[in-house]
Amino acid sequence: MPERRILFVSKGEQASSTRYRAYQFFPGLAGYGYVPRHATISGGILAVVDTLWQARQADIVVVIRKTFPPLLLGLLRRVSRRLVFDLDDAIFCKPDGSHSETRMKRFAAMIAASDHVLAGNRFLAEKAALFNPAVSVIPTCVDVEKYHVASDKPQDHVDLVWIGSAATRKYLVDVLPALEMAAQRIPRLRLKIIADFTLPQTAIPVLAIPWDAATEAAELASSHIGIAPLRDDDWSRGKCALKVLQYMAAGLPVVSSRTGANAEIVVDGETGYLVDDPAQWAQRIAELAADAALRRNMGEAGRARVAGTYALPGALDAMHRVFSLL
Repeated sequence: MPERRILFVSKGEQASSTRYRAYQFFPGLAGYGYVPRHATISGGILAVVDTLWQARQADIVVVIRKTFPPLLLGLLRRVSRRLVFDLDDAIFCKPDGSHSETRMKRFAAMIAASDHVLAGNRFLAEKAALFNPAVSVIPTCVDVEKYHVASDKPQDHVDLVWIGSAATRKYLVDVLPALEMAAQRIPRLRLKIIADFTLPQTAIPVLAIPWDAATEAAELASSHIGIAPLRDDDWSRGKCALKVLQYMAAGLPVVSSRTGANAEIVVDGETGYLVDDPAQWAQRIAELAADAALRRNMGEAGRARVAGTYALPGALDAMHRVFSLL
């Protein structure tokens, strides 16, 4: 079978969607005989022209998460032999979950123009299927071995860990009162934030760690409990539970909102807890903080679940099956 050139197009190399929906697949795709490349389409007219030129040379163009105005979408469709759209966020609505006519219109046009759609969860797949029946669910996945690292956990604290960015800071702020309530029950409780910000003036001690791809696995492994708060709206339902997968791959029990893909991945009472209100947040965190054996058992169950269902090889095979039919 001759080599097939695949061009992944996104807003930038450092975007998490680019790292987890494109770059981590490059070695595996090469093993299947593909030649994967990436192009950044953001940054002005030169970036657009370069992307269109590279798209013309490719056998398959995969657009990650971005939608375009009609003229640019038309040009991209014209130069692309096969066009695939990959989405891991509810880009058809506003970040507060409310409806956006403009976003929905561009989303619908992008989906309709594509030969196939790869959706990160079932909610996104259902939305895409309204405009194109050629949709496959390929959940966001992680390289489990990357997170299976030896790292000493502190003995004088029980560290809750949250990994994210300023864009998702609001979810952490939402749950902060519940975390502070739990800290009143468990004085050793501490909040570790792996991100690009910190939280000043909190009633729970905060350890702020700047995010770094080279250290995130060790920072997670040295924590005790992963937390994943979300709101109950369409934007949150579009999330693909990346931080939950990272926690579980690192062997941590998870406490999560009962929302979207989080509720599908976390097995309540087995790999962690799904909660609905501040009192449940505080109660479940306190239970885990007080019981090292429970944390260990749930963490091991979580790692096994990710390895069996949300690991890189399975997602790679699914992606290859889609590409081989185009």
